[in-house]
Amino acid sequence: MTDARHGRQNGWNDQPPSTRAWKGRAGRSRETLTAEQDRAAGGRQGRYVRLDDDRYALASVELKVLPHTRRIRAYLRWSDKGRSPAKYLGQVDNDTRAANLVAGWEAAVEKGLVGARPVPRGSWASSDAVRASMRGNRGKDTGPELRLRSLIHREGLRYRVSARPLPDLRRTADLVFTKARVAVFVDGCFWHGCPEHHRPATTRNPEFWRDKIEVNRSRDEETNRRLFEAGWTVVRIWEHEDPVNAAQRVIAVVRGQ
Repeated sequence: MTDARHGRQNGWNDQPPSTRAWKGRAGRSRETLTAEQDRAAGGRQGRYVRLDDDRYALASVELKVLPHTRRIRAYLRWSDKGRSPAKYLGQVDNDTRAANLVAGWEAAVEKGLVGARPVPRGSWASSDAVRASMRGNRGKDTGPELRLRSLIHREGLRYRVSARPLPDLRRTADLVFTKARVAVFVDGCFWHGCPEHHRPATTRNPEFWRDKIEVNRSRDEETNRRLFEAGWTVVRIWEHEDPVNAAQRVIAVVRGQ
């Protein structure tokens, strides 16, 4: 038995393993690669390598087939001051890349190489998992926003991205159609209190999150009012909405249909 799971290497003694067992599709985005590692590790919070007393680095499992070995080997890699250290985890022998990544992360945990990063003293977040979630909620270029932009652009409409409809109002819309005076906001279900998907926080600071969501809701209502008074049309889209339907709604408003 090898370090990283079983090591049976079925049928691989005479031929190299299938590329689907270790090699990912070319051209994937950084976000896709990060999500793949998060899934295999069972969550972002379990992917940290301790560098010293107060420094941690986010690690990844790398799968490689070395020349003449006909075996898939798993390595743990991370970045530290411009260097990329690696630890050999062992051989893996599953039929898919996803399963072999999981096996690599299991070996890393068993060897005590990775774990959760402690919450920094004085942090406003109640756990490392919460802080990881907050970092993952980007303010622009989110997946729903990118899909919406692509569909609208395909219809021949042009727009400004992450711009202020009113220069003197510090409110940024995700898409701005200046000539048609239409401002589009793609709202996250958690941050903006979606009535369909929002769930109250169950962390140690439920009052903090409840107040924060209420502030965001009030701000959204004020933004709608200020833009309406200035002659603008506001279109708000929840991140869970079907992008095709959302795009059609925006196109209809911009074209005055």
